[in-house]
Amino acid sequence: MDSTETQGSIKESLMRVPTVLQILISALVLVALSMSGFLRADDSFDAEPVLYSKTNPQNRVSRIRDRIKSGDLNLNYSTKYGYLPALLDALEVPVASQMLVFSKTSLQMRRISPRTPRAIYFNDDVYVGFCQSGDLIEISAVDPQLGTVFYTLDQSQTEQPMLIRRTGSCLVCHSSSRMEGVPGHVIRSLYVDSSGQPLLSGADRLVDQTTPIEQRWGGWYVTGTHGSQKHLGNLVMRTRNVVEPIDNAEGQNVVDLKYRINPDRYLSTHSDIVALMVLEHQTLVQNRMTKANFDTRQALADSNVSSEYVTQRIRHTGDRLVEAILMVEEATIKEPIQGTSGFAEQFAQSGPRDKMGRSLRDLDLTTRMFKYPCSYLIYSDAFDKLPQQSKDYVLERLWDVLSEKDESEKFAHLSSTDRQAILEILRDTKSNLPSYWLN
Repeated sequence: MDSTETQGSIKESLMRVPTVLQILISALVLVALSMSGFLRADDSFDAEPVLYSKTNPQNRVSRIRDRIKSGDLNLNYSTKYGYLPALLDALEVPVASQMLVFSKTSLQMRRISPRTPRAIYFNDDVYVGFCQSGDLIEISAVDPQLGTVFYTLDQSQTEQPMLIRRTGSCLVCHSSSRMEGVPGHVIRSLYVDSSGQPLLSGADRLVDQTTPIEQRWGGWYVTGTHGSQKHLGNLVMRTRNVVEPIDNAEGQNVVDLKYRINPDRYLSTHSDIVALMVLEHQTLVQNRMTKANFDTRQALADSNVSSEYVTQRIRHTGDRLVEAILMVEEATIKEPIQGTSGFAEQFAQSGPRDKMGRSLRDLDLTTRMFKYPCSYLIYSDAFDKLPQQSKDYVLERLWDVLSEKDESEKFAHLSSTDRQAILEILRDTKSNLPSYWLN
């Protein structure tokens, strides 16, 4: 029996079990399903040449960790939030990025419910998870050579708090085929009951920039306006039998969470819709950069494969990265979207601008996410430190598309005006472009 059939049989059986017992079994089944197909795809990245667990990370969090160890940085302790405010400040993670998820789908699941959601904060290369009364702060960093690296920070007050790197336990959930089979992130949308327990009778969807808006944000709070477009955010199921379509009228265009949570327990009163959308774009591109990095290094290191195989592997993962960067198959926005936290304004202001004042961080949010549909992560260390063969191929493919040498249907969403604008922005703002880009 394959995993799909297994899940279907389990769901049917669960519908016949009394509610209390069903809740207990659901938790166990979530683990079982994870072990059977959701989780770790392989351990190849722990072998040569990546050596994930044995290699010292070089990322934003590891640098902060070194500063704390050396005594160069002190993290102040807050009686209300522990080390969270000081850590966000040290990592340059904006409070406006706060998003609240109330499904029990993370390390500290016993702390999470619709009344006490987990808060997530992020910038371009760091993610921070905080639970009310949590024992730990959970942190992940994008590392140019290792993909996503995981850390925890104990919330007990101490003279010198320590960021501890985590491998095995975090990788159980964060290196599955759903994340390209590499250490990364996955964003899920699912139905959740009043305790925060995911309902196995409902859909469990992966979410990225291609996911229709109406299928996003199950198990998340969402603040912002979006017109008549529907989504699954702010929805707590009162029955365990999920029958779609679901009436979520009360969850739409929510700008205030005070009747759903105690906002005083969080650094912000928001779970911003724009931050959620940027998160979904960003994690997809980062996972694909890691995949391109690992695949290229592994192919080049394998003396038993042909040069043709190496080339094909580099091209395959490179093409998928290009598609993510250029927003291929992005879900259409049907009406204007506006956040509530100020995240959109902060995000747009933080990137480089060309001679005409344009930036890849300029948001559209009326028909698509970005005004110029090319990912700002092209400026990231993870992109710049791709293996040379991979980066050369990706830049060549980007050039083919933006110069209109490639006018295939896949990139038809990019008008001639879009392509020209992106080219001009990158020429002004992206260093070390190949010479053929500058002609």
